[in-house]
Amino acid sequence: MTISVWRYSHLALAVSSFLLLTLASITGIILAFEPISQKLQPYRVDNFSQLTLAQTLPVLKKNYAEISELSVDANQFVQIKGSDADGKNLTAYIDPQTGKMLGTPAPQHEFFQWVTALHRSLFLHEAGRFFIGLTAFLLLLITVSGTMLIIQRQRGVKRFFTRIVRDNFAQYYHVVLGRLSLIPIFVIALSGTYLSLARFGLVGEEKITPKIDFDAIQSKPERKLTDVAIFKQTKLAEVQSIEFPFSEDVEDYYTLKLRDRELTVNQLTGDILSENRYPTAVLLTNLSLDLHTGRASSIWAIILAVASGNILFFIYSGFAITLKRRANRTKNKYSADESQFIILVGSENGSTFRFAQIIHQQLLKQGEKSFLTEFNNYAVFPKAEYLIALTATYGLGDAPTNAKRFDSLLEKYPQPQPIRYSVIGFGSHAYPDFCKFAFEANQLLSRQPWAVPLVDIHTVNDRSPDEFGLWAEAWSQQTDLPMPVSSDLLKVPAPKLDTLTVTDNTRTTQPDGTFLVRLQTKRRNGVTSGDLLAIYPANDHRERLYSIGVLNKELQLSVRLHPNGLGSSFLHELTPGETIRARIVSNDHFHFPKKAPVVVMIANGTGIAPFLGMISQNKQQIPCHLYCGFRQSTSFDVYRDFLQESQSAQKLTNLHIAYSREGEKQYVTDLLTYDADFITNTLMMKGILMICGSLAMQKDVIDLLETICQTKLGQSVSHYQSHSQILMDCY
Repeated sequence: MTISVWRYSHLALAVSSFLLLTLASITGIILAFEPISQKLQPYRVDNFSQLTLAQTLPVLKKNYAEISELSVDANQFVQIKGSDADGKNLTAYIDPQTGKMLGTPAPQHEFFQWVTALHRSLFLHEAGRFFIGLTAFLLLLITVSGTMLIIQRQRGVKRFFTRIVRDNFAQYYHVVLGRLSLIPIFVIALSGTYLSLARFGLVGEEKITPKIDFDAIQSKPERKLTDVAIFKQTKLAEVQSIEFPFSEDVEDYYTLKLRDRELTVNQLTGDILSENRYPTAVLLTNLSLDLHTGRASSIWAIILAVASGNILFFIYSGFAITLKRRANRTKNKYSADESQFIILVGSENGSTFRFAQIIHQQLLKQGEKSFLTEFNNYAVFPKAEYLIALTATYGLGDAPTNAKRFDSLLEKYPQPQPIRYSVIGFGSHAYPDFCKFAFEANQLLSRQPWAVPLVDIHTVNDRSPDEFGLWAEAWSQQTDLPMPVSSDLLKVPAPKLDTLTVTDNTRTTQPDGTFLVRLQTKRRNGVTSGDLLAIYPANDHRERLYSIGVLNKELQLSVRLHPNGLGSSFLHELTPGETIRARIVSNDHFHFPKKAPVVVMIANGTGIAPFLGMISQNKQQIPCHLYCGFRQSTSFDVYRDFLQESQSAQKLTNLHIAYSREGEKQYVTDLLTYDADFITNTLMMKGILMICGSLAMQKDVIDLLETICQTKLGQSVSHYQSHSQILMDCY
């Protein structure tokens, strides 16, 4: 059954019952305090649980000449009915050890009587009892559907009580309190439903009629009450009531109603005349009454009050969540047919829409025609030039409800013109299938002939503003459109620029050659190979990002000189001793793993930059294999000496090089195809694959890995991406 069925069922049940459920919860909270107040009365004696009938009955017979009945209530108060020495009717609480009167039972307080009647029947008699019973049953269904939603949210029963990613207040505590109060609410609903069925006679309860052979009743040998075996064996705590004989005639007997059975006992000899065990239906009714009212335990009564209060909170938070989802329905200024920018959103609880709205509003402010919609509304967009897909993941790596049909719609509606796309995944590393659907969506788009990747897929952990800002910077760099989403919109401080000093610049004489720039920062920590350096060549909003390799405590950039390139030309002209203002952007998802059985690095061109720093920092000598592609051997010369030294120092295990314009004219994918079994074993043993370089190379490598994973491992490549075994940083 799909998540949407459980969600819509949960919502429909809640909407249909919330008025009566609110009333039942409020009255339930009030009534929970009645058993607590009862237990505070001074009518229970010490050592009650140790007393037997053989100890109690003789004391009562001695102190009270006429006793018709003894009863023990849920509070373990002992009450007798009979007559006193003057022949007047007597009803009193007594001390079962001494027979002393402790007080007179008072009728239920009028306020609790009124609330009880409202809780049970809404003052509508049998019709009201039916509606309350139906409400209890609906609460039971709500509890079941809510449990299924939590199981799917938490990725299985085993993870039911694992950490929950905090969304908004209502969403977070709806789940947290739902888990904590699941059992008491389930008990309230189940016991209330059962009591209603019993009330309407839908649960068979046989009447117990003792069958006594009066001809066989003996009057000898006479035994004292203290010597009767059944009285010696029966604790007072097991008794519901005892009916005393009306006379001393042998045919009058004791009737003992215990928790699980009813006995008749010869008053002279103590013989058991009949024994009838209660039917299961009677036992379940008594148990349901104890559980539903909390009369047997003040602690349970408090738990019931808290659970009833939580039901009220669930009603509020459930509607708050629903209204928030509905509020995310965007009214677009432009239609899908006339918009150049299409923003698709996949979200289960609505939080991803906030980020989509930020992008949408920024584009509108710049005069662009932007259209925001859900994944399931994907269609042909005749004037689209850019597609931005933002999506969360739900359940066991599943698509959110509003993105379930994306794969079929993508095949059904091919776009008539090339569209540059970008995918952003939202999730939490607390879950094993981190952003799995985002990786799958990226794969689906990459296989479309009309889709052109704009930037590498980005993931955002726990809705991190910094990680979202990282995507915005990369996207802005590729489109030359400002995307200011950091300080005001996401409420994070404006970034501070660092001053870096140039220590070396190899420069190049080739128009599109590669050069290395070394920079020194005053930072003593907080910079790791794989992080990014953001520079501002023209001192305006235009930002350029470069991967950092940390070598000998200096930052090294590997840059290809592009004719008229804004960033590369700026860096190429730097001279040692010169300073620049830039900022270091943390790129946590692309750091060298601290623990891994093997690491495979895949790069082309200047994508080798962060790997140089990672290899330099591999002091633990983790098995490390580098697959890299260059146009010709002269492009590799700048890195040759360093990599050979790293192999000698056992920081680099194997080096595989492909040249696309000389020799055998190979690409990185050719090297990986040859070593497909090694790549398979790496993934099987929880090794890490890291990819850095051009988007074209990334697409070819991921397509190859998809084939390897499907044929040799029986999994999609997205499985390994979501489990952080395939890491990418491509532009």
